Amino acid sequence: MRNDEQPQRAPNYTSACIVMFGVNVTWILVAIWAFWGLVAAMLLALGLNHLMDRVRVWADARAAASIRRGKQI
Repeated sequence: MRNDEQPQRAPNYTSACIVMFGVNVTWILVAIWAFWGLVAAMLLALGLNHLMDRVRVWADARAAASIRRGKQI
């Protein structure tokens, strides 16, 4: 017996991943706040924010370099 149906597309879990990232970061920051205080939680949050900004800059630079080479990412 032959299956002529096309395979189904995989579901897009991007939104779920982003939401769970936010949930996990929140509980980790609350746990750090409980153990070491607000200053430690704020420093970690600022460090993560800076890292996410840097990742965006690196991704934009990589995309621009790719376009200059004639390839699309």
